[in-house]
Amino acid sequence: MQRASQQVVSVIEPVVSGLGYELVGAEFGQAENGTTLRVYIDKPEGIVMEDCATVSRQLNAVLDVEDTIKSAYLLEVSSPGVDRPLFTEVHFEAHVGEQVKIRLGDGVGGRRNFKGQLVGVKEGIATVEVDGIDYDLAVTDVDQAHIIGRLPG
Repeated sequence: MQRASQQVVSVIEPVVSGLGYELVGAEFGQAENGTTLRVYIDKPEGIVMEDCATVSRQLNAVLDVEDTIKSAYLLEVSSPGVDRPLFTEVHFEAHVGEQVKIRLGDGVGGRRNFKGQLVGVKEGIATVEVDGIDYDLAVTDVDQAHIIGRLPG
């Protein structure tokens, strides 16, 4: 799965926010059930199944009318969950100090996958410490990122 295109997000975001939810992000790609558009929503009191169903119904209708995605796909709407995905610089900033797993599009020094502690974020650069080495990763190059847990202590 990779981040959904800005064109798809620009269709989804007004629907989600209009229903009173935060759009955490969206991913598009091959999943277990085939081609999938996965949309993550949140609200301060948390997300329940009814919230996902409400957003899913509205998004299905709007996406059908807008015809933004030309191929067949399955729409999944869910909460970010414990392994919360990170899509924006603000998301990264909110989770400094936590363990993350990041896959880049272009990579750094030939490396695309990083698993370590998120130690800082500044001016679009997330710094991840992996095995004692700090890597500066451009948030705009992130294909996929999510929390994998907090460090003890």
